[in-house]
Amino acid sequence: MTSQQNTQTMKPATAAKKLGVYLEATPAEFQEGVVSRSELNALQANPPQWLLDLRAKGPHPRPVVAAKLGVSIAGLARGGVTEPLTTEQIEALKSEGPEWLQQERANLAEVRKEAVRIKEKNAERAQLRAADPTD
Repeated sequence: MTSQQNTQTMKPATAAKKLGVYLEATPAEFQEGVVSRSELNALQANPPQWLLDLRAKGPHPRPVVAAKLGVSIAGLARGGVTEPLTTEQIEALKSEGPEWLQQERANLAEVRKEAVRIKEKNAERAQLRAADPTD
């Protein structure tokens, strides 16, 4: 008895997310089919021109827009950015430096600083527990 190995496939939305591109901006043949793991690996290793263009110019999905602006995805929503943006639009926002963007960048910096503080505090507690066997 031989075992058949099934090819792992994913929906185009999942593949677009893994590639960091906005699904609606991808070619129709990408949107309409399924993507195998090997096809995804090939796209990542040797991206076609359409993928290079999307990554360079956009439109970009929210996680990419948020990362390029240095804010959280929720911060984008609070700032009124709900649509995908192109690289040009992102750069324009950066140069304008609206108040909401500055505030959201500060918020994200505080959240990250607090996360580091909590991680260090937990590491300290773990060291104390490891050193004190009576705990």
